[in-house]
Amino acid sequence: MRVTSFPRNDHTNGWFNVLEHPPANVFAGEHKADWVVVGGGYSGLAAARRLGELRPDERIVLLEAGRIGENSSGRNSGFAIDLPHSLGVEAPEHDHRQIRLNRTAIAWLSELVERHQIRCQWSHRGKVHCAATARGRTSLADMARRMDSIGEACEVWDHARISAYLGTEHFQEAIFTPGCILMQPAALVCGLARSMPANVEVYENSAVLEFEDGGHKRLKTASGSVTTPHVILSTNGWTPGFGFLTRQLETIFTFGSLTRPLDEAERRTLGGEGDWGVIPATMGGTTMRYTQDHRLLIRKNVKYRPDFNVSGNDMAAVRASHVKTLRQRFPDLPNVEFENTWGGVLCLSRNHVPKCGRLADGVWAAVCQNGVGVARGTISGRAVAEMAAGHDSEIVHDMAAYEDLTMFPPKWMTGIGVRARLAKTSLLAGREA
Repeated sequence: MRVTSFPRNDHTNGWFNVLEHPPANVFAGEHKADWVVVGGGYSGLAAARRLGELRPDERIVLLEAGRIGENSSGRNSGFAIDLPHSLGVEAPEHDHRQIRLNRTAIAWLSELVERHQIRCQWSHRGKVHCAATARGRTSLADMARRMDSIGEACEVWDHARISAYLGTEHFQEAIFTPGCILMQPAALVCGLARSMPANVEVYENSAVLEFEDGGHKRLKTASGSVTTPHVILSTNGWTPGFGFLTRQLETIFTFGSLTRPLDEAERRTLGGEGDWGVIPATMGGTTMRYTQDHRLLIRKNVKYRPDFNVSGNDMAAVRASHVKTLRQRFPDLPNVEFENTWGGVLCLSRNHVPKCGRLADGVWAAVCQNGVGVARGTISGRAVAEMAAGHDSEIVHDMAAYEDLTMFPPKWMTGIGVRARLAKTSLLAGREA
């Protein structure tokens, strides 16, 4: 079958654009491989790495449609999150499993960053959930109660503590949790791709254009093809283009803007206590980062674009919104400007679970991380490799415990529902937007 969709790169990702990159290694010629992994994000890189470890004498080929780090995996806000944003009252065992998986992923990534000396601003700074409204403070109180119910510690911060830590007077109250890692996401995935086991071959700018299923699968790119008995799809919202998980995945676009580095005088004006990451207390709010190289990130605005196309008008409106938020949060930095504004695709399931497992004979998937891509994508990729290779582990059992994806309604109905929900969350966010 002809693959019907793949990422379109607009080269606007600020995280990627500040890095230096070697030329892409493009797949070419006719090949055979023992395993092919499609997708070079967190799950694809983890799957390829784990297969390389488990099957050192077999050939593993990873095909990425664009440049690794330039697409969705390098476009997030740079949080490796251990604690879910939302904790369930009725199902603490679900939360414990999710936290255990996230922390296993973070520990593995930490070990890889240290072993391979990946320069990605890896930072054990935790995250701050900030509220600027009464609704937000109510959400924080509920979050603190739920964390206490599952035995997780957190710190409640008042306005003075937040202002000293962040350098902004905007927020009233916050909850700090220490287990989150902050990083430069494009630098992380680039470093992971360049430190693979010797039997793993990584190819970029090598989109799969045709996929032939059967006893042996054949994947064709613009300049080559590969035949293999085993395929792992780490393609998130593009997976239906391969003929799988139709009506079980949806995508939305989220947007980020990254400033130039603050100069020394601006850093003194900002103050604060080093790099930090802020998560809004209510849905629809603004996520923020202050990085180790002294840049400010604003992430807000969500749009439903099921055809994966974001218009110039979309981007202009998003950038104007980000500038307004930057000025509101940091009025003493009027001359700080954004260098890049970009959109990134976030993949969602209706019942908020990932898909990690077998799709068909010889075809496996690790997709749909529901906004927790760094940790959950990493552990999903590792788990699916272990499943496919017949390796038993606690990770495999934990990932297999998730229920299967449920179906979305027809596209027209889903579109109405998603747009209405996005509008409502934006409206209710208030000063946290």
